[in-house]
Amino acid sequence: EEKSDVQEELKTLQEEFSSLKATDSSMQLDINEKKQRIEKLLKEAKKHKNDAKIISQLKKETQTLRAIMQSYIRTIDSLGVLNKTLTDEKNTVLNQLDKEREKQTELVKQKEELQTTISKGSLLLCSKTKAQAVYYRKTGKKEVETGRASKAEKIKVSFMLGQNRIAKAGPKDVYIRIVTPNGQEMTKSYDASNRFSFGKSQGYFAGMETINYANADMEVVVYGEGQGELLPGSYHIEIVCDAAVIGSLSLILD
Repeated sequence: EEKSDVQEELKTLQEEFSSLKATDSSMQLDINEKKQRIEKLLKEAKKHKNDAKIISQLKKETQTLRAIMQSYIRTIDSLGVLNKTLTDEKNTVLNQLDKEREKQTELVKQKEELQTTISKGSLLLCSKTKAQAVYYRKTGKKEVETGRASKAEKIKVSFMLGQNRIAKAGPKDVYIRIVTPNGQEMTKSYDASNRFSFGKSQGYFAGMETINYANADMEVVVYGEGQGELLPGSYHIEIVCDAAVIGSLSLILD
């Protein structure tokens, strides 16, 4: 009867050891060795089933192996709890990092939006825009306005720069860009000295005036001229300051 009990205990123990899964490679190696030992003990139990002394020794070793298995179970459970705790802590830290990144991203976005708002708010605005073709009398160089392209020598653009407390005071270059009736930009020379940037584009200016802006209303006049006689038709005029178009108007010449 004892020999049968030992074989049954060993088979049960073998199944229980087979169910153990350790994340630690060293422990799993020990478990595999114990499974192999149980396999040998089963063979010994069958071989010496009529030897009471050997069966008694096998029973003691079976009890020792069971105690070892229970120790493994406790260790695996403890490691499982520890791993879960570490995983939870890791996830908590990762979540906090994600939130911090989101916060930093939002702060950068807010800063960029604020900078954009400030940049837009610091742009100068112009009003009372007026464009008129002019020519000069030979006697005294008196300036005379005209609506006829054949008589015009320059295009005079006048406007009022508005008060802006957050705009940077000091010298500013104010440009006028003029597109002629045939779609070309009016300029005295198509070279780098007459090229400038406005918005995200580049082009040629017809006239430029450096002013000293003092954050107060200011009347400005800029003259534009090209390389030859002006053409009859519609002229599109843009006023540019600080690389931004701050005003536009049209002029029609007969």
